[in-house]
Amino acid sequence: MKLTEIFAKLEKIAPVSLSEEFCKKFEMYDNSGILLNCGKEITGALFSLDLSMKAVEEAKRLKYNLIVTHHPAIYYGVKKFDLTENTVNTAVAECIKNGISVISMHLNFDAAPQGIDYWLMRGLGGNGGKCAAVLEGGGYGRVYSVAEQTLNDFVNGLKREFGTQRVMVFGAYDKKINKVASFCGAGCDEFNMNFAVKNGADVFVSSDMKHHEIAELTARGIAVAVMTHYASESYGLNKIYEKIKQELNVPAEFFRDDELI
Repeated sequence: MKLTEIFAKLEKIAPVSLSEEFCKKFEMYDNSGILLNCGKEITGALFSLDLSMKAVEEAKRLKYNLIVTHHPAIYYGVKKFDLTENTVNTAVAECIKNGISVISMHLNFDAAPQGIDYWLMRGLGGNGGKCAAVLEGGGYGRVYSVAEQTLNDFVNGLKREFGTQRVMVFGAYDKKINKVASFCGAGCDEFNMNFAVKNGADVFVSSDMKHHEIAELTARGIAVAVMTHYASESYGLNKIYEKIKQELNVPAEFFRDDELI
């Protein structure tokens, strides 16, 4: 199987043009697509949120020569490679040394109709709802209804479904939750906070949130659940992997770094 053939299968789920639309409409930056092509027939594909040395070592162990990441393996220009440092650039260099190609699918995987942000919603008990950043081919950020429950029960359900214990919670644990606003990854900004308030969210779920954002939301009567970035996105990437693995026509595995969940 050629690298370009596997890339074409991934684009059926989430074309890179969706990332380009996202960037153009909301003045963002991304670097998705085939980021490293070693020119070899693909023997197997490892799906991993990040291009880490752990993921590279796992690909080498499995004798796979493709890693599909969510976060771009190369984001901005690479200024140096220092193989004594355990960085993303070191992992790229190790891939080059071992003939491992890399595909990164970032904002397009976030915003696809059944992408990572969609699966965050589903994992939190929602379906449908209203989208914050509406794109022609998908969208990002959602407010939706869930079965009524206390904030305590909501958070406990989140921990079970996403396999994490690292959740910071702000709000009364007996607060009734009927509507959720969720944004995978680092999805909290003024626009998304106002979207959550306007649409009556009882709790705001995202990652990498700043103090002033948490304070603003709680002051406006919305509870906050801060997941790790990894937990909020690895779950959805795994769902995408499960959907496409049989179509790749090469062996495939999913890598999860439990230290980051």
